[in-house]
Amino acid sequence: MLPVPDGLEGMRVDAGLARLLGLSRTAAAELAAAGDVLLDGQPVGKSDRLVAGGVLDVTLPDAAPAQPIEQSPVDGLRVVYSDDDIVVVDKPVGVAAHPSPGWEGPTVIGGVLAMGHRVSTSGADERRGIVHRLDAGTSGLMVVAKSESAYAALKDAFRERTVEKVYHAIAQGHPDPMRGTIDAPIGRHPRHDWKFAVTAGGKDSVTHYEVIEAFPAASLVEVHLETGRTHQIRVHFNAVGHPLAGDAMYSADPRLAERLGLTRQWLHAHRLGFAHPADGRYVSFESPYPADLQHALDVLREDG
Repeated sequence: MLPVPDGLEGMRVDAGLARLLGLSRTAAAELAAAGDVLLDGQPVGKSDRLVAGGVLDVTLPDAAPAQPIEQSPVDGLRVVYSDDDIVVVDKPVGVAAHPSPGWEGPTVIGGVLAMGHRVSTSGADERRGIVHRLDAGTSGLMVVAKSESAYAALKDAFRERTVEKVYHAIAQGHPDPMRGTIDAPIGRHPRHDWKFAVTAGGKDSVTHYEVIEAFPAASLVEVHLETGRTHQIRVHFNAVGHPLAGDAMYSADPRLAERLGLTRQWLHAHRLGFAHPADGRYVSFESPYPADLQHALDVLREDG
């Protein structure tokens, strides 16, 4: 518990917290964005203002042991674009973004290093250069920072929600309306801490979608993420009664998955666009569907 000194009256939360705790302003902003900063018992954002006499309650993350990065080639990991500041890759299914406790499979960062690309040293040792993530079971586009300036600029862009993140997914049934927004907070599942759910105390989460092709039993949807919570698309579509095809963790019908030949959720990071961190020009990249997702889509189209 930290009382707010009179001298910090009216100061932004991130700036005041940085001064009180000796953190960088970026680190303080990340704590606020994660919901780990309370003012008089209420969560506050980084740009909220401090009130003299108020009480701050800050939850600092536990220091996690660094995971070594195994630099080994990753089958199917394809470089879409590379320059001195960034490398954009098309990630195959079954590959995590970076090492983590319990994960023994291949990683994007390990594969990028094995290809001979340098990466930024910013961030935790096992996540250096990583500015955003995809689930191991989700394929598609990721950008990795090579330079320190690119890391800082891209982290800011993702935090400020200026990055265009477009996914394609197959949802069971037919979302109604066919074009809409799912605005529902996401937090840890109340009974299973290894999954997530829409919860009253969760973090602000916004998903925009549009059905682009409809089939008798499912719909191909284009999804634009306004926020980037863990499992966000999977959780939101399950919450509205249309889980992603093949997503056993979030209530998908196993019979449909079997018919489509799916062993993972039908979810693909199809397009990624952002201002280049070096010169500000807008760059955009697209990824075709991998073979397993294309096969499932072909089966649905054959069904009419």
